[in-house]
Amino acid sequence: MHRLTRATLAFHGLGRCFVAEKHVSAIKIPSRGLVCAEHGDDSSKHEVYDVIISGGGMVGSAMACSLGMDPNLDGKKILLLEAGKKKVMDKVPDTYSTRVSSISPGSTTLLSGVGAWEHITKMRCKPYKRMQVWDACSDVLITFDKDNLQDEMAHIVENDIVVAALTKQLDSLSDNVQVKYRSKVVEYAWPMPHRAENSIPWVTVTLASGESFQTKLLIGADGPNSMVRQELGIPTVKWNYDQSAVVAVLHLSEPTENNVAWQRFLPSGPIALLPLSDTESSLVWSTSHRQAEELLQLDEESFVDAVNSAFWSNENQSELIETAGSLFRSTLSAIMPSAGSPRQLPPSVAGVGPKTRVMFPLGTGHAAEYVRHRVALIGDAAHRVHPLAGQGANLGFGDVACLTRLLSRAAFDGKDLGAIQHLLEYETERQRHNLAMMAAIDLMKRLYSTNAAPVVLLRTFGVQATNMVPALKEQIMAFASK
Repeated sequence: MHRLTRATLAFHGLGRCFVAEKHVSAIKIPSRGLVCAEHGDDSSKHEVYDVIISGGGMVGSAMACSLGMDPNLDGKKILLLEAGKKKVMDKVPDTYSTRVSSISPGSTTLLSGVGAWEHITKMRCKPYKRMQVWDACSDVLITFDKDNLQDEMAHIVENDIVVAALTKQLDSLSDNVQVKYRSKVVEYAWPMPHRAENSIPWVTVTLASGESFQTKLLIGADGPNSMVRQELGIPTVKWNYDQSAVVAVLHLSEPTENNVAWQRFLPSGPIALLPLSDTESSLVWSTSHRQAEELLQLDEESFVDAVNSAFWSNENQSELIETAGSLFRSTLSAIMPSAGSPRQLPPSVAGVGPKTRVMFPLGTGHAAEYVRHRVALIGDAAHRVHPLAGQGANLGFGDVACLTRLLSRAAFDGKDLGAIQHLLEYETERQRHNLAMMAAIDLMKRLYSTNAAPVVLLRTFGVQATNMVPALKEQIMAFASK
């Protein structure tokens, strides 16, 4: 049995050098691709696809569109399997959904390239040009914007609209991509990397309906509880934060341009207000399980008061921190008089959308491996992050862009799409980016989860210094925009 050195090394940068032995010690961890299928060679009995994508959410559907539109993959047989029903949106709903994503410029480029962004803009999305982040335990803040508010930083889009736009685009790609809805996978059978006698050469996928297919490459886009990842026995380093997120659609007190994303770090967790329209915003409030349950039980007026207090109250601030922060800020201003950014006040909330308050538990996780012989994991199947930075969907779309590029090159070179060589290139490139992002998010979450004076002073000085250096903020935005 292999020791889990890959997982521990991968998470060394996250300050997590452990794997829960009691959960994975009994798992036989095969070397890459050595998951043997004890079936005879019955490939002639099954339809063989070049690529099967398991999971038709935002990331899986984007993967299908991206492969279906790539000229080097023209003529390849691609199948998308989705357990749910087809999501068609003939008319945009009157009310907003609670599940939204912050779509970065890099993700916008991907969605534009596959033809979905045009559908999204025709339905609805809300750009924001600035982000203001501040601490409830001090007066310090940091702002991010582009070119004096001339360009959008990102767009807030409902997840259902992203999926509907990709579904519409998939309809136009029916010659290249076949989609099967209400198709629940019940079994996978894995090939050996070197074909042996009486073994199947491809991955076999069996549905609850009894249908079976074979594929030269299986892409697992089946979410954080990925059946693909679990069936392969790929270990995952994961832990819960002992927090839940409360999400809701909020009505603002008055119409506003509403082009700023707001986030405040409370000792119990971050609270964010994301623009949906000139009169409505999306709430994402991360807090303890107990407080989350209490927030769901409040009547509308009390809930609105709690939200406004979370954004406006100064009860967690101390005179010592304020004095030290003010002195440090004055010193920085003397050195860099033109740096820094003005403080804006967040909009006040007047109401909450009916039946929009929902809570869900928070955690993070990372697969030790993204690939095996003829298999690749993308999106939440490979990594799950805390929502405080709004990067979950963007990391998945980054996986799509990277894997498409490498598969396109492999096809152009006449290589086997499921060969481990270029799949390992995908794993290396994406783990390098994803682990760095996950480490930053995890560190930020832990750094702001205390109101201890020494830690508050440390982050106060650090954030003030960062806010005074535009070049550093540009580097942060560039990394988050990929």
